[in-house]
Amino acid sequence: MSDETPAVDETVERMEVARTIPEVPERIFALLSDPKGHVTIDSSGMLIDSTGEPATKVGDEFVIHMDREALNDFPMGRYDVTVHVTTLDPNREIAWTILGQLNIGHIYGYRLEPVENGTLVTSYYDWSTITPEWKEANIFPIIPESALRATLGILERTLKHSDRW
Repeated sequence: MSDETPAVDETVERMEVARTIPEVPERIFALLSDPKGHVTIDSSGMLIDSTGEPATKVGDEFVIHMDREALNDFPMGRYDVTVHVTTLDPNREIAWTILGQLNIGHIYGYRLEPVENGTLVTSYYDWSTITPEWKEANIFPIIPESALRATLGILERTLKHSDRW
């Protein structure tokens, strides 16, 4: 039986998934605040590489080099986005929005809660604040819940097999 559980949320403009990872919050947060960590745990295949330093405060930014062909939904090819950190509470929570060709306003983030066997990591994806024209386009969520779930599994595997973070 899996210890992976969905977090409860009644809205249709936000997804959350949670998983207990047998690591301390500090180590998980180090990976999540590092641009290279974002690329390493991405389950969509879109994140190719990164440029920049780990985030240490709200307002920090780094660049992610993307390849939209991994999703095969829109012919955007390779492009760059800027990750703009909107929430940063060390070892507890980090969230960001994406800036670039399209500044839509959706938020990705993680909350970390120490638990008996490690850290309960909640990954969330929120598009409740996007503009009406993007809501009308009816393309959200771009990333399915299964991708958020897979990223948590990749996060655990990465920390188990790497001493980078």
